[in-house]
Amino acid sequence: MQEKTPAELSAVDQSLPVQADEEKPAGNMSLIEHLEELRKRIIRSLIAVCIGSGICYYFIEDIMHYLVLPAGKLYYMQPTEAFFTYIKVAVFSGFLLVLPIVLYQIWCFVLPALTIRERKVLLIVVPSSFFLFFGGLVFSFFLVLPAAVKFFIGFGTDSLMPLFSVGKYFDFVISFVLPFGAVFELPLVIVILAKIGFVTSKFLVRKWRLVVFLAFVIAAVISPTPDIFTQCTIALPMIVLYFSSYLIVRFVLRK
Repeated sequence: MQEKTPAELSAVDQSLPVQADEEKPAGNMSLIEHLEELRKRIIRSLIAVCIGSGICYYFIEDIMHYLVLPAGKLYYMQPTEAFFTYIKVAVFSGFLLVLPIVLYQIWCFVLPALTIRERKVLLIVVPSSFFLFFGGLVFSFFLVLPAAVKFFIGFGTDSLMPLFSVGKYFDFVISFVLPFGAVFELPLVIVILAKIGFVTSKFLVRKWRLVVFLAFVIAAVISPTPDIFTQCTIALPMIVLYFSSYLIVRFVLRK
């Protein structure tokens, strides 16, 4: 049996760890160290949210101005309703403002447990999910929400005047726009499934009728109101995103 030269053995030794390292976690921490790291990340996230909420409360009048544009004039029925609504708006807006920081803290916490290959995947997935989520919020707030509010105001008559409570209106806005943030993650989920071989373009074409049906079912579940108009405003973008995902899988991934 022919023995390998030292140079050949060295080349083999150098090639093996490269592949193995991609499958090994980058760090190894004890349970106490994990808990300590988790506490540190949670505290930093809470501090970021508090700072973001303080900044948003400073600009609360401008934020409320844009929030109430679709509805016009609002009212508050209880002495504390306006104050607590301002606090909720400031906290929610502050959370959205510092969401990249919160995601970064989550990323830093899970990073030691990830392999190099998993890091490369999440380096693409995390920013993509962030932009898709905010894209859904922007689409809902500036395009769909005004149409929905106008639709509901249209039921008013001379004897039935629409008077929106500021607290109820803000709860409606939040419950209306957040589902769109989740719905806009659909292309990313489908692309990931196609990339790892779970779905193909032919599979997506075969299941389009089922997807249309499920889109309206999901819209009926997550819709803040039971009317068909709101359900359609959620279901139709979901269907459009599904077929957009099909085009990506078919012509970009070629699967």
